[in-house]
Amino acid sequence: MQTRFRIDDPAGAAARREAAVQRLRDETGIDEAMIDALVEGFYARVRDDVLIGPIFADRVTNWAPHLAQMKLFWSSVALSTGVYQGRPMPKHLPLPIDARHFDRWLELFADTARTLCPPIAADHFIERARRIAESLELGVANASGVLLAKGERFVRSTQM
Repeated sequence: MQTRFRIDDPAGAAARREAAVQRLRDETGIDEAMIDALVEGFYARVRDDVLIGPIFADRVTNWAPHLAQMKLFWSSVALSTGVYQGRPMPKHLPLPIDARHFDRWLELFADTARTLCPPIAADHFIERARRIAESLELGVANASGVLLAKGERFVRSTQM
């Protein structure tokens, strides 16, 4: 028997989303407290990082709102909660970043996740972070007039 969902059923949609979120919570062990700890721990490391720290320091003057947004972002990414409504790509396009920066971001993120989260949760976060880094790198390259082939990386010819 095929289940049909009504498009005009907001209560049903909300219930289905909550069930999907709960399945992810049950499968991964991820909850808001874990997301908070991961975001706080990761960005503490970012601020101290020689390569990517200055890029953030030039743009983030008040960390509290940024961290609040990142917690919503990771709730949406990791648990499909839908609580983040922002658009990260336009914010990254003008940045003076390339493959080195994305690699370092991912390295710090993975190290933080493996330190603070159980293995299943860390793997879940890291896989999504890899996809995000790849997508953002493709976008930044494209905005710089470079079309990357599959597996190709974006390296700026001159650092800005």
